[in-house]
Amino acid sequence: NMRTVLSTNAQKSKYYCKTKYSLVQRIHVIRTVKELREYRDSLNAPTESIGFVPTMGALHAGHISLMRSACARNKIMIASIFVNPKQFSLGEDFDKYPRQLELDLDILSKQNFGSKFSCLFAPTEAEMYPSRPLCHIEPTDFSHIYEGTKRPDFFRGVATVVGKLLNIVRPTDVYFGQKDISQCILVRRMVSDLNMPVNVNVIETIREESGLAMSSRNAYLNEKERNAAVILFQALSEGKALFSNSKDIPCEVIRLKIEAILKKEPLVTQIEYISIANPMDMTELEVCKAGAVISAAIRVGNVRLIDNVLVGSAESIISCIDL
Repeated sequence: NMRTVLSTNAQKSKYYCKTKYSLVQRIHVIRTVKELREYRDSLNAPTESIGFVPTMGALHAGHISLMRSACARNKIMIASIFVNPKQFSLGEDFDKYPRQLELDLDILSKQNFGSKFSCLFAPTEAEMYPSRPLCHIEPTDFSHIYEGTKRPDFFRGVATVVGKLLNIVRPTDVYFGQKDISQCILVRRMVSDLNMPVNVNVIETIREESGLAMSSRNAYLNEKERNAAVILFQALSEGKALFSNSKDIPCEVIRLKIEAILKKEPLVTQIEYISIANPMDMTELEVCKAGAVISAAIRVGNVRLIDNVLVGSAESIISCIDL
């Protein structure tokens, strides 16, 4: 029988594997900062290039794409799974955010990453925040953007946990998906402002056949909502087409076009924002000239979804990596 064999406690074990009848990869799981640092010190640094993919788990094809990009560019790839409580505001979905470490390990074991995938760092909340912290990273001039005003704790939480993870792992490269574009731009600015020795790579959004951006929160959608959710990418794409047809177009024209399309879908219960922003700092633009990040956040039913498209010079945000 081909059955999954877990060591006595997957939460505490270093390894996850399957029986010899399955062609899978052993995943080295590290649970503590001390052990991760010892492992990192054992590598042939600084001559080795190390790619790092931080995630919150509930892995999907988008995460796997980031890991494949890291394997393509770097000699060693390290990934992490940690649902960071500091980036959730009161009333958000921290308690119900999917946590499925054993299933994620099963997914990873089947990807055939080979020897480049060296370990998975999966700390607990107590390990990452052992006491009430005195310090955090506050991106003061970033919290005013649309995503920041809607999620007041988000960017501080992201900046702090990414800063901690980069200090722990000490990679040469780190990988994020375009879907979380504000987060990508924030991390690039943080790395630059704080002189962190790491390259930030942004990988193009992976989409379902319908065009819906891959997201762990898609699991919250029922079938009708999932079908309706494709309207977000369709609306943003129409906004991009307006820019392509007229380079000096007022942003309000693009915004109204996107809004009109979204309002046609009855399952869109709320349009939180439509943003046309500078790709350097996500400040809102009045006229879309050289390029912009066109993004939006909506609710389909009770599920919050975000997505974006890049236009003009903003398309250079994406890292070109041959897989």
